[in-house]
Amino acid sequence: MDYKKIREDFPILSREVYGKPLVYLDNAATTQKPRCVVDAISDEYYNANANVHRGVHFLSQQATSMHEAARKTVCTFVGASNTNEIVFTRGTTESINLLASSLSKISNKNEVVVSVMEHHSNIVPWQLNGFKVKPFVDLNDFESLISDKTAIVSVAHVSNVLGIQNPIKDIIRIAHERGIPVMLDAAQSVPHMKVDVKELDCDFLAFSGHKVYGPTGIGVFYGKEALLDKLPPYQGGGEMIDHVSFSKTTFNALPYKFEAGTPDYIGSHALAVALDYISSLGMSSISDYESQLTQYAIQQLQSVEGLKTYGLGNNVENRCSVVSFNLFNEGTLIHHLDVGTLLDRLGIAVRTGHHCAEPLMHYLNIEGTVRASFSFYNTTDEVDMLVAGLQRIRKMF
Repeated sequence: MDYKKIREDFPILSREVYGKPLVYLDNAATTQKPRCVVDAISDEYYNANANVHRGVHFLSQQATSMHEAARKTVCTFVGASNTNEIVFTRGTTESINLLASSLSKISNKNEVVVSVMEHHSNIVPWQLNGFKVKPFVDLNDFESLISDKTAIVSVAHVSNVLGIQNPIKDIIRIAHERGIPVMLDAAQSVPHMKVDVKELDCDFLAFSGHKVYGPTGIGVFYGKEALLDKLPPYQGGGEMIDHVSFSKTTFNALPYKFEAGTPDYIGSHALAVALDYISSLGMSSISDYESQLTQYAIQQLQSVEGLKTYGLGNNVENRCSVVSFNLFNEGTLIHHLDVGTLLDRLGIAVRTGHHCAEPLMHYLNIEGTVRASFSFYNTTDEVDMLVAGLQRIRKMF
């Protein structure tokens, strides 16, 4: 990959913050958008904007064609069997809410097994729908938590705090041996590695468009067709119906029974453009480069006196584009908010806090961390700027 040329595809990366070159290291929260994605949004609004499905006029037909072509792009990208298995949502959070709500209506089991590394969006929806959430730390712990009350296993593919991958294939194998379906939160894996739902054999999967160089407000919920057929609709309204009367409503076929109301057809098309963009770069090339960059960052950060990185079992080789750390001065913690604020004044954008993973923070016995998260458009020079910034901040304290 020509990294200089790639950075030219992202105009925001050339701007300055407080008179300093922007160093954007907050990619786990959201990625920047290539010019082709922004152009696709404006082009469709200006040339093909009309409500999709059922419209007989030209613009509606054109918009519908682009929307359904986007579904095919997503289907191919994740390796689904057919487009009936691809449901458009607003993002990973809504996808998990969809599954939790629908499953609660038909399941006679009330427990969900999750990892201790979960984002709040893979905890709260289950609680809201009456499930008891049971967290595990390792595979032995995982097996011990499965019981005849387990309705589903729902786990993050990659931790948004630690960047560590859960042992997904082992988790899926163990769960399936006991007849339990598995939901995969792939928000932090899809942007960084090839994810194939058939190869993994996960039953459900979700990811967000804005984390994979697409627009905000669009996401994907994948489910095996046979399982989606059994789930009742998540929301009611237009599009998701077959026939409606005041006494009875019947529902549309997959995937439309889960897509009530006007879909984000502009967002779906722009998401497809984003997926085509990263596919053109090559997911294996992206994964290799980001892995090298992450390892470089870990090595360079070790030169900062008083810096502590976090990872279960101190597993730093299995990091996926994320490094979380805290900075100490002679044993005294420099608050993560102070570190993040001072880095910002140097033009370096990082994330601070509990990263919507309070239970993990409690497990690590900390309040929060500074998180640097990387993309293929980041460079070793930017890592060096982060390290220099941290060394400067430590001297200030």
